[in-house]
Amino acid sequence: MPVKILMVCLGNICRSPLAEGILASKLPKDKFKVDSAGTGSWHVGRQPDERSIITAKKNNIDISSQKGRQFAIRDFDTFDYIYVMDNSNYNDVVFLAKTPEHRNKVQLILNELFPGENVDVPDPYYGLANGFDKVYKMLDQACDVIAHKLIEKHA
Repeated sequence: MPVKILMVCLGNICRSPLAEGILASKLPKDKFKVDSAGTGSWHVGRQPDERSIITAKKNNIDISSQKGRQFAIRDFDTFDYIYVMDNSNYNDVVFLAKTPEHRNKVQLILNELFPGENVDVPDPYYGLANGFDKVYKMLDQACDVIAHKLIEKHA
């Protein structure tokens, strides 16, 4: 059974689809499954933001077939690891946790680069186009660390 990792942001159209695509590209597909979700329901069923698709494509990752979905309580049972993009996402997801085991699955993704600093991945949605490139670089670095740890532990 593959190890399952969920990436979570607010709308599931900018940051978490990028994180899903980046991490999936770094892991053996037969041993790991990566998905993404949003804490809000505004973009359920929609493709990622065009700027995220373009940014991923520039880096040889295709996220165009992803579809937005909302985080659900059952995700705590489905996924082994849950990475959130910012403190607001963290609070929203942890609020839904029913057990300490569920709560312990939730981590801020940039704590992989800056342990204990609780740094947010900025939401590029309302910013300039180059904000997506900056977010990509942050997520790529964090996903390098995550992939190394997961492969070491589970492969």
